[in-house]
Amino acid sequence: MGSVINPREDFMSKFWVETQKLWLIVGPSIFSRVSNYTMNIITQAFAGRLGDVPLASISIANTVLVGFNFGLLLGMASALETLCGQAYGAKRYHMLGIYLQRSWVVLSLCCFLLLPVYFYATPVLKLLGQADDVAEQSGVVALWLIPLHFSFAFQFPLQRFLQCQLKTQVIAWVSFIGLAMNILASWVFIYVLEFGVTGAAIALDISWWVLVLGLYTYTVGGWCPLTWTGFSFQAFNGLWDFTKLSISAGFMLCSENWYYRILVLMTGKLKDATTAVDALSICMSINGWEMMVPLAFFAGIGVRVANELGAGNGKEAKFATIVSVVQSTVIGAVICVVIMIFHDKIAFIFTDSSSVVKAVDSLSSLLAVTILLNSIQPVLSGVAVGSGWQSWVAYINLGCYYLIGLPLGFLMEWVFHSGVLGIWGGMIFGGTAVQTIILVIITMRTNWDHEAQKAQEHVEEWSSPQENEKPLLA
Repeated sequence: MGSVINPREDFMSKFWVETQKLWLIVGPSIFSRVSNYTMNIITQAFAGRLGDVPLASISIANTVLVGFNFGLLLGMASALETLCGQAYGAKRYHMLGIYLQRSWVVLSLCCFLLLPVYFYATPVLKLLGQADDVAEQSGVVALWLIPLHFSFAFQFPLQRFLQCQLKTQVIAWVSFIGLAMNILASWVFIYVLEFGVTGAAIALDISWWVLVLGLYTYTVGGWCPLTWTGFSFQAFNGLWDFTKLSISAGFMLCSENWYYRILVLMTGKLKDATTAVDALSICMSINGWEMMVPLAFFAGIGVRVANELGAGNGKEAKFATIVSVVQSTVIGAVICVVIMIFHDKIAFIFTDSSSVVKAVDSLSSLLAVTILLNSIQPVLSGVAVGSGWQSWVAYINLGCYYLIGLPLGFLMEWVFHSGVLGIWGGMIFGGTAVQTIILVIITMRTNWDHEAQKAQEHVEEWSSPQENEKPLLA
């Protein structure tokens, strides 16, 4: 008699195999993203010791102004997760290098177009109701962060290029070097040279460009022989179609990113705005720090779904989605509990101000709920990226965040006068929660075999024969 396969054991075996594939990407991605975000946390922690106004200015410059562009450029680079992931799954390896170069071109042009955000930061912040001293110092810091801004155009595409071919270990190592450099540079420029918040900005610039140089050296230095075949004129072909996909991906991700920046700006109009902005910025920093975990799942499931769809395996893409959502949600629930336990202590990471610590304590419950919701939504967005649904999700995000969540946040404050707790709560439950529900429904109703067929058609459409490439530089 043949052995009978236990369905439960078969499921658990399959779950474990998928977990290994997923964490090959997620593990190093969590480390690299936490390291990168920790550089921002370190900067704010150093600035917090300089006083409340320096903390507020570096928080607004880094969280709002740089964050505004960060979200757009990060989203635009995520187009590579669709294209490189599906091409890698379909074994069209040479196209990954072409897509990388196209992304560099498109994102660099976008960086130039976004420069007015830095040049006119002070008057714009004053117009939006920020205190004069905070707005002026934020404007100065913003100018010093322009080199950081341009690093995004190169680092984000390099990360996605490497992670789509499962070369995630190098991203983690380079991120560790960047973090070490940030700690050293922050200490030198702030405490030794006494450059103040300007020194914090310079330290960030240096650290992020270390990341770029490290990843670039690995890419062109011979460690990606199948996917990097040198600079090519082919990178300039199809730029408009590539730009349209990048813009769709950009608005999909940045619509959420901007949403939280608007929350910080709205808080600047409250009574005792400096304390309110400091408290909310600390909560957003903690939330953003933890978000590196679901964003690593965003990257991991994006690659897994894209690889499986590109290879024509619709059912495997569906199963990868289930595994990723379950694991990210469990991790989010654990961190949510930790926040609730240490609700009155978490602010001491950033400041010794008793008023700010008390304000953060009052927001800790909402922070915990936000973390739990955000453990699900980014994973589903990663599924959308891997499947090429960026345009649809961009419309969903705009509707949920700006037609429901943002008006509800305004209503909670300017009608019910509920303060920062009401603004944040209205925006979370009105926007993020609704968006998550919609994405869950879409994902559950997806015909994955049909998506696999579409992906293979897209790979054929976007790929070009290797023999037609004209290298510029080996």
